[in-house]
Amino acid sequence: MTETRDPRELLPARWREDEPDASTATLVERLRTDLAAADYTVEGVEALWNRLAGEAGSHPGAALRRGHRVPALRALDAAAGEDSALATLVRAFLLGVPQTRAALDAALPALRAGGAEELGLVASDPASMSVALAPIVDLRPYAFADAAGEGHWWIASDPGELAMGGPLPEDHVLGVGGASTTLSGLLLQRPSRRTLDLGTGSGIQALHASRWSERVVATDVSARALAFARFTARLNGIDTIEFRLGSLYEPVAGERFDRIVSNPPFVITPRADGVPSYEYRDGGQVGDALVEAVLRGAAEHLEPGGIAQFLGNWELRDVPAGGPGVDAGDQTGLERVAGWLDDAGLEYWVVERETLDPSEYAETWIRDGGTRPGTPAFEALHAAWLDDFRARGVAGVGFGYVLLRKPADGGGAPRLRIAERVHGAAGENPGGLGAHFEAVLEASDLVDALSDDDLRALELETAPDVTEERHHLPGAEQPTAILIRQGGGFGRAIDAGTALTALVGASDGTIAVGVLSDAIADLLEVDAAALWAELAPQIRGLVHGGLLRPMSG
Repeated sequence: MTETRDPRELLPARWREDEPDASTATLVERLRTDLAAADYTVEGVEALWNRLAGEAGSHPGAALRRGHRVPALRALDAAAGEDSALATLVRAFLLGVPQTRAALDAALPALRAGGAEELGLVASDPASMSVALAPIVDLRPYAFADAAGEGHWWIASDPGELAMGGPLPEDHVLGVGGASTTLSGLLLQRPSRRTLDLGTGSGIQALHASRWSERVVATDVSARALAFARFTARLNGIDTIEFRLGSLYEPVAGERFDRIVSNPPFVITPRADGVPSYEYRDGGQVGDALVEAVLRGAAEHLEPGGIAQFLGNWELRDVPAGGPGVDAGDQTGLERVAGWLDDAGLEYWVVERETLDPSEYAETWIRDGGTRPGTPAFEALHAAWLDDFRARGVAGVGFGYVLLRKPADGGGAPRLRIAERVHGAAGENPGGLGAHFEAVLEASDLVDALSDDDLRALELETAPDVTEERHHLPGAEQPTAILIRQGGGFGRAIDAGTALTALVGASDGTIAVGVLSDAIADLLEVDAAALWAELAPQIRGLVHGGLLRPMSG
């Protein structure tokens, strides 16, 4: 009898080791050649959808981004003669539709169907009479732009919910999701000697880090995830990433890095029977304990001056101390996170982007696992989540970004300590928020090192994306509100008074802010010292927000 194997294990089995054998390396090279020849890129696929939009009655790409593949399938089926290599690859590796050997041979002329099967990209079903080969890997193009220029990769992962047609396996390896692109857009783009990607998943953050780092160490508790990440790195010709198996910081015990990045498994999941725990999103700890461990643990693995960037969830516990399951020291979400980091002696900038109530949070992640609303299974999981939150007095869950830095002198008092809520849409940031973080971090370092007296000598300029809005009641001569609005960054809108508005308007990089403040005090006929005491912290806040920029030290 022929031995049967779980098709899902074919590709990971080939990529358990850091170095592929010669035959596997040859197959990967052929695959890379075929994908490039077919223009299997983000631009190429989007052009295909644009050509076929009329056949679907709606834009297939837009429907796919909403999580629906029917318009794409209909468009491909209705398009007479649309049997190009690109269309076949889209059917197979984006939409998860089985393909004949002949179609795969034509789409992959160097690799051929046999090579794709040998690599573990497709598999036949011995129990089926079908001659088609079923895709068992999601392999999709990915495009990006950063300070080094534009580029594209191919990212391999397990097929998603659209192809699976039901709940995901607990060892599912997620491809590029919204959180992945959020974090990659936040990353500082500065050279690094060694970077750690903690919980690499399919490897997307490690690939981005490789653009700026001499070496990257990528870790994950999932051997399956590491297999996909190795495959993705090899397929894209990246050989500066080392992959290590283990939980959290265990694989790098005793090591330090210039940079740490992580989109950790931060989802808060009940530790209860019958609740699936997905490796790609659930860390196996109670509440937000895993996020706490990741943030605190960065302190001993960063070089002095080293920076870490994470995404995370944290619990908002506003039940009075002594309530059910709540310790007396529990606080709101941002206060909890700041407390972890104060204890660790780290500088930090924590940005809470949104909060969800317990029910919304549960619904989001139950659907993410492929369980449909309105079913008994969904309701049972929903109840388990709500019971877990109530037992610990959780009133909501925050999501946000965390930037950490180890003080450069190793023992000095941390200066950068910002924990803020910035809910709502961000500004226009075509290259991501990373450039904004970079600029603001540098400017904040400068102003935070100055006393209020020394700050007076600093020359500032208003960022070019800043505008002013004045709101008047009908017929009123004076405005009821003056807003200073940021076009990029986080799209901040500052309710500014007359004096601050005047200072921002006059800041062109040629006059010290102390001189401006005194001139404004004279115009307003107020005490100059009192006005400076009022403006100094506001100026610091505008620099921290990126609305004012220092011109010199």
